[in-house]
Amino acid sequence: MVTEPTPERFSVCYDFDCKSIAYVSLTAEEWAGIRARFEPPAADAAAERERVREAIALFERITGERVGTKNDKGGTFGAAGDFQMDCVDETTNTTYYLLMLERQGLLRWHEVGEPAMRGWFLRGWPHMAATLFERPGTARWVVDSWFLDNGEPPFVLPFQQWRRGWHPPARQNPAGAR
Repeated sequence: MVTEPTPERFSVCYDFDCKSIAYVSLTAEEWAGIRARFEPPAADAAAERERVREAIALFERITGERVGTKNDKGGTFGAAGDFQMDCVDETTNTTYYLLMLERQGLLRWHEVGEPAMRGWFLRGWPHMAATLFERPGTARWVVDSWFLDNGEPPFVLPFQQWRRGWHPPARQNPAGAR
């Protein structure tokens, strides 16, 4: 696993619990397309979170074609097969995408946090997701792509709302979670 991801070399994991790992690089054009989502810089944190959603979706579409995860279906329980991803895979990949954005200076209003966990069977199924901390301050946000098919913009919502067991109603518009 590449722990210091760059557009020139990063890893994408899949097959449940990161059993399979592919090493990927973006072309200059692909990286320019992702960077373009942040130009000009966002005027505030809410606008930046929307741009993060767009960038993560684009990362997934690019890597999905390259790695074979383009047909990954949202959620783990109803879909299985080659190149399917669970929340561990989705969280790992999204965290590395966010780290690339941060290290390339594209995040002005947020910093990448450690993945968040919830559940553990006592209060629902275990689940995890990537996180961002809003600057200035301590507001924590969850970036959760597990509920969605590959390449759809992830849900971004307040950590406490997510931690209480939030899940989208059937076919909810992801933007509604913000």
